[in-house]
Amino acid sequence: MVERNNNFSYEDFAQIKVVGVGGGGSNAVDRMIADGVQGVEFITVNTDVQALMHSLAPVRIRIGDKLTRGLGSGGNPVIGQKAAEENQEDVYEQLKGADMVFVAAGMGGGTGTGASPIIAGVAHDLGALTVGVVTRPFTFEGNHRRKMAEQGIEQLRPVVDTLIVIPNDRLLQTASKNTTFTQAFQMADNVLRQGIQGISDLITQRGLINVDFADVKTIMAQQGSALMAIGMGTGDSRMVDAVNQAIASPLLEVSIDGARGVLFNVTGGEDLGILEVYEAADIVAKQVDPDANIIVGAVIDPTYPPGEVKVTLIATGFDIMRPGDPVNIKRIRSTPPRRPAPAMRRGCRHNRHVRRSPRHRRRHHSLRRHRHARPPTTAAAMIWTSRPSCAIAIAVSRRATARKTTLGAGPQTLFFSRMLAASPPTYEKKSSSGVASPPPNPH
Repeated sequence: MVERNNNFSYEDFAQIKVVGVGGGGSNAVDRMIADGVQGVEFITVNTDVQALMHSLAPVRIRIGDKLTRGLGSGGNPVIGQKAAEENQEDVYEQLKGADMVFVAAGMGGGTGTGASPIIAGVAHDLGALTVGVVTRPFTFEGNHRRKMAEQGIEQLRPVVDTLIVIPNDRLLQTASKNTTFTQAFQMADNVLRQGIQGISDLITQRGLINVDFADVKTIMAQQGSALMAIGMGTGDSRMVDAVNQAIASPLLEVSIDGARGVLFNVTGGEDLGILEVYEAADIVAKQVDPDANIIVGAVIDPTYPPGEVKVTLIATGFDIMRPGDPVNIKRIRSTPPRRPAPAMRRGCRHNRHVRRSPRHRRRHHSLRRHRHARPPTTAAAMIWTSRPSCAIAIAVSRRATARKTTLGAGPQTLFFSRMLAASPPTYEKKSSSGVASPPPNPH
């Protein structure tokens, strides 16, 4: 197909949509809009009507109107999930036709944690390259919020091609003692923006070394976990400083060693040199897997401050095992097999290897003492179980016990019948020998 007079429209380019879910995701979208990010369509999704009214996104989806009446999810991810399912068709209509969808959310809350997997699943079913960019809550937000965030991350992982998790606690390593709560959360929202903008700029901005959507899809499609870092540099060694800052970024929970795919983009002014870009790419290549697919992009922005450069690094492929990868067989063989738990056999003396509680041990010794006690020499004896409520007075003769025969119709049986007919069995106190005293002789 030949186009004359450059009759191209934006519809011919990759359609990128950024969906901010919940409060944290909506704040990240607002910051991207305020920074003037171009070539991306912004959407905010929330259960809180008040938050949607203040959003700068041109497309705003109100979910869970019947469930929450626009008052929010109350920090409950289950409500956030049901709210997204209630308006799943609205989300489908807005994401239809997108080539790439970013799902931004702050994990740990209600709407962001519960609705993000539903929205990402819709985008993934539409065939769009789905990238999740989420934050893990601060430690001071509580253990309950952290657990909900981890559950939300695990539910989001199977429905996205690439998942970038940004730990908020690591942002505090770059904060000062005078950093306020508001500034701390603004830092988290800003990192969400940088992660999304760093990837979208690779596609939307025309660079000296251009990176198109197909290159990004090769690196990020079905790659699992990913790492994102941004470095800045100035002066004569600006490029080396920016790369080292990105590699040693506090946002990286693990090293980039072993990454199978790397997106490396350099942004600078008109003074950006080709040797600087080559040197930076060589540093990254030495840090990742030798067979990694590295895509380098360079964007020259005339409005960028002279003497400064910015490096955006996206590393993927940590969860992928390719054919021919060595398997640590020695480690597998050195692991001893787990023995099954020994079966519990009937009788306390056969279970001596089982660790018992003090209450079990007291009962165990009590039963042994009663079992091995010598029967009384009187005609009637008291035989009982371990529970007093099951105690029954039985008149039995020593002769019948020795012969293991049933009770006859002797005087002992008549006594037993009269005792049961007269009144319920009474419990006698134990003697010092541990054997209860026999009932009184009625004759």
